[in-house]
Amino acid sequence: MRFAISYSTPHFVDEPGRLLDHARHAEECGFEALYLPEHIATQPGARLGAMEFPADLPIADPLDCLAFVAAATTRLLLGTAVLLLPYHHPVVLAKRLATIDVLSGGRMRLLTVGVGALPHEAVAAGVDFRTRGRRADEAIDVLRLLWTGGPVSHHGEFYDFTDLCSFPTPLADLPIHIGGSSLAAARRAAARGDGWFPGGILPPDERARQLEVARSTGRALDYTRWGSIDLTPEQVSRHAEQGVTRLVVSLTAADPAGQRAQMTAFATRHALTSRQ
Repeated sequence: MRFAISYSTPHFVDEPGRLLDHARHAEECGFEALYLPEHIATQPGARLGAMEFPADLPIADPLDCLAFVAAATTRLLLGTAVLLLPYHHPVVLAKRLATIDVLSGGRMRLLTVGVGALPHEAVAAGVDFRTRGRRADEAIDVLRLLWTGGPVSHHGEFYDFTDLCSFPTPLADLPIHIGGSSLAAARRAAARGDGWFPGGILPPDERARQLEVARSTGRALDYTRWGSIDLTPEQVSRHAEQGVTRLVVSLTAADPAGQRAQMTAFATRHALTSRQ
């Protein structure tokens, strides 16, 4: 089992030193990676299920934050959970991701993409919300094509180019993990993903059904799940029995000292430093 940690930019983005302290301490504790979320834009009254998004919620760009973190760390892998792929043009995104990978020494390894669930974000990005799944599928293909360097050509439903070159290229094949708690996400993971990271709370039978779909092609997939900072070794073992290969934990303490203490306690409980 591998362990990663998330960082809530909506709460702490106005303190860049806090982000760096968080990342450095996670690295010292032996966590594998740092994950950041994304939302393109908010609007008054926007809701995701029962949760309402304050219009002034400061959700920072995850890739800019990860580049910032990469310059202050040496081992920590960089992840998104999730990057809203349909709202990024893949030609521009391919360059950004490859650049971060090169500058970080090949640590942009845990890119997790989703399709988004808030229609106003699609409108703001000039995207038909109904097409976001097809856009994501095509964008994944375009990213992988561009990361070969080129010249390459692509003529699809949403993106079209001929003899295009994109450099730098990632230092190694850049994995793309698929996020989302739906059958569509599981099918996308099966068809195009290097890993699957379902979020949310699903009934056990539905989670098992989606996992079966994600693994239906027989390819080896990383299987990442959210976990509690209070996870016990016994609970981790139960996740492993279900095929989970990585757990991403979120901190509950509000102050930096409390968060560092939670990370240290988790690392001690699961002997993270001995895994390095």
